[in-house]
Amino acid sequence: MASVRHEFQVEMTCEGCSGAVTRVLNKKGEKDVEIDMDKQRVYVNSTSSSDELLETIKKAGKPCSYIGVASA
Repeated sequence: MASVRHEFQVEMTCEGCSGAVTRVLNKKGEKDVEIDMDKQRVYVNSTSSSDELLETIKKAGKPCSYIGVASA
């Protein structure tokens, strides 16, 4: 299966918040993660489904939602 770039809206106010999101995704095995604190966005290049990734991000304890497939 080809990798897809997923875009999520995640409420993050500090480096600790973004670090928590990165940690839960890395723990799941997701290594290609990009965080844009200014836009409150998380981009994940993955073969996992958007639902799986959303549930993983929720484990960081931050309000989040799936936006869609992001352009590169």
